[in-house]
Amino acid sequence: MGKARVLYISYDGMTDNLGQSQVIPYLIGLTQKGYSITILSCEKPLAFEQREKHISALLKKNDISWEPIPYTAKPPIFSTLYDIRMMQKKAKEIVVKQQIELVHCRSYISAHIGRFCQKEFGIPWVFDMRGFWADERVEGGIWNTSKWMYRLVYNYFKNAEKEFITKSNYIISLTKNGAEEIQSWTEYQQAKTPIQVIPCCADLHLFRYNKNLDSVRKKLHISESNFVVSYLGSFGTWYMTEEMFDFFKVLYEKNNNAVFLCITPDNPDKLDSIAIRKDIPRSALRVVKANREDVPLYASLSNWSLFFIKPVYSKKASSPTKMGELLSLGIPLVCNGGVGDVDTIMKDCDQGYVVNSFTENEYAAVAEKILLDLNPNREKLRSVAEKYYSLERGVELYEEVYRNCLSD
Repeated sequence: MGKARVLYISYDGMTDNLGQSQVIPYLIGLTQKGYSITILSCEKPLAFEQREKHISALLKKNDISWEPIPYTAKPPIFSTLYDIRMMQKKAKEIVVKQQIELVHCRSYISAHIGRFCQKEFGIPWVFDMRGFWADERVEGGIWNTSKWMYRLVYNYFKNAEKEFITKSNYIISLTKNGAEEIQSWTEYQQAKTPIQVIPCCADLHLFRYNKNLDSVRKKLHISESNFVVSYLGSFGTWYMTEEMFDFFKVLYEKNNNAVFLCITPDNPDKLDSIAIRKDIPRSALRVVKANREDVPLYASLSNWSLFFIKPVYSKKASSPTKMGELLSLGIPLVCNGGVGDVDTIMKDCDQGYVVNSFTENEYAAVAEKILLDLNPNREKLRSVAEKYYSLERGVELYEEVYRNCLSD
């Protein structure tokens, strides 16, 4: 019996950080388990120019085919419709040429193509929803539904969501919380499409604590006497930038040897201006941009790490990638509840604090505790990452989904 042929469709690019952390590692694992995989992705021009050779070599080395097409950003909405049309056209070519047996769609834009392939060719498809996308865009301030056009787009995608939930062969939810919410929907109760929960897994081989920090300390002017609180990833949208800087300000007032290390692709000037506005000295802020492979080194400087995410409806289905990565490094966390399965996971951590009220008093109480807690139990924290975020376990669950779809 030959290898089962799978088309993986992603509107996120493989040259984006997200593609490198949350797509390629899974697909390498699935290829090693005997699947023949082709990726169809939309690539942003600048990232593609910078990383195309690296990604091409990585995929070729792992026997994964890649069919990148350009991502178009403007004009809003119409560019997305154009991209859907181009992805559909390309997917049709790939399906016919390679006799694809299963289509795996990452999020809602790609799901349009999975549904098209199902109707056109009778191919089973997986709706890997990655969260409640339409609601995320409203709650993240990307779509303003007081404007008729965005209201129309939101309603369109909520209707499409119902179709994807009922017509796909399998649903992937990032969280148990999200899966339970889907199961309460009237449309779902009629279709009973199988759901598998697979969080944003972490590559535990890559994310290992690094003890050799002399050179990176020197580069960033961070001494061993500094108390380092880190933030990993982009700011804004659902991430509560103001509140995180407020927390650090309270901490800094208690220990002016504290440093806020931001490992982020964001503009340093923007973060500088926030710090200045909040009377945080520029000397207490470090901003560094890192390729994925360098993130564990920079993050290993952390005494603690911080993230606050808006605890809104759509975030029931959200699995913060950074959580698994930081726990893999054995770094204790300060975060907030009401997001995906974060509360459940934090209960398993011997170290770590969940903030719920975003008040100065609560920040002060947590800051005092973490400033006294200088000995992270890295092995225990990593064991929590292994329990919830193991990439190997994620690959096994995806393989089970593939097997079930192909045997129907």
